[in-house]
Amino acid sequence: MRLEAKLALFNALSKLLLVLLGAVVIPPIVSRVAVLHTDQRLREMQAEVVQLIHRSGISAFVQGEAYADYNILKQEYITLTPLPASAAPTAHRPRIFNERRRVDNETEDFRILSEQFTEAGRHYRLEIGSSLATVELLTDTLRRMALWMLVIGAALTIVTDAAFAHYLLRPLRQLIRRKLRGVHHPSAYSYAPLDTDTTDFRRLDDSLSAMMSKIQSAFEKEREFMSNVSHELLTPVSILQSRFENMLQDSTLGHAHSLKIVESQKTLYRLRNTVKTLLLIANIENEQYLREDAVSVAAVLAEIAAELEDRLAQRELQLQQDLRPDYVLPQANRTLVFTLLFNLSSNAIEYNCWGGSIRVQGRPGPQGGYVLRVTDTGPGIAPEHLPHLFDRFRRFQAGAAAPEGYGLGLPIAKTIAEFHKIGLTVAPEVGQGTTLQLQFP
Repeated sequence: MRLEAKLALFNALSKLLLVLLGAVVIPPIVSRVAVLHTDQRLREMQAEVVQLIHRSGISAFVQGEAYADYNILKQEYITLTPLPASAAPTAHRPRIFNERRRVDNETEDFRILSEQFTEAGRHYRLEIGSSLATVELLTDTLRRMALWMLVIGAALTIVTDAAFAHYLLRPLRQLIRRKLRGVHHPSAYSYAPLDTDTTDFRRLDDSLSAMMSKIQSAFEKEREFMSNVSHELLTPVSILQSRFENMLQDSTLGHAHSLKIVESQKTLYRLRNTVKTLLLIANIENEQYLREDAVSVAAVLAEIAAELEDRLAQRELQLQQDLRPDYVLPQANRTLVFTLLFNLSSNAIEYNCWGGSIRVQGRPGPQGGYVLRVTDTGPGIAPEHLPHLFDRFRRFQAGAAAPEGYGLGLPIAKTIAEFHKIGLTVAPEVGQGTTLQLQFP
């Protein structure tokens, strides 16, 4: 999962947790706020009533009987009741409590403020009530408002966090897309500085550029060394080959010595082929070959089939070619493409079972281009060997049954494929053969 996706997921989960926490915490807080709001309103109404009594006199409200006032919906009421002369007003502050009261043949739950006071030598009880239905309505309204505000705020913060993370990580995406993705060789790395004002990304870009510069320098030295060594080795090998041939022309040479010289010639011949192979790899990596040919895959495979006919017959192998349609690779080097397909076919012969088959199938790719598969019926390749399949001088079979060679066939094929921008992958199944796949552009 990408870093940006992980950050967005973390932000979304944290906001979801915040919403869930709010859904648990907000209702009791809102209920308490609604009650406090109601209590404060009752106290304000009580203060206004007391001011009216002091200004207008108690007789304006109570004339021998209790005074009561209800609003039309019975949601609020005010009562002013005379107390007996023996009842002295309490000294404590006004009480606020919940109680059921009967109003016009209807029983309602009220939040009531009750206070006793003395006016004009008489004692009175003042009660101001507010229906709890109103409090609950206020509570529900505040609760819904708070939850909606919480959800909307969480959604907005998720969007803004995702947008900020997208903006913040833009240099990292550019670094991956422009400099790291598809770079199979240090020479393809872009050393253009990254456009960013983030110190960490700037340091990462500088570190990558310095590292790739060192790697490219090491690659160039390795190529130069391999090329020089290969050139230098070819001369003494040729001289030794000529000397062995001259020695075999000597009529006085004994038969035993002749056999030893012939064996030495075989060893020297393998050494010569190895040196030429290393020189070929060095020349390909140094791009010393031109790509000016339009190469038909079917035509090259037909030549390879004719050249490998004897080897196929020797091991009783069947070669099946199924290309529908043919594919023409533009701007290629025909000699190198021949070597690429020849090495894959030769590898399928060497590591195949006796009396097996080799299937070469070509089809248009699902994502465009052309896909060529070379499948054998050999023992396959163990999974632990796959990471080193294209390493030079790496072989995975030992003993008398192992084919001859130094493990340079697939590395050459990989080098030629990369030179032509062709993808080379392997899909082995242990005990069921191996499929080498070429993805032509």
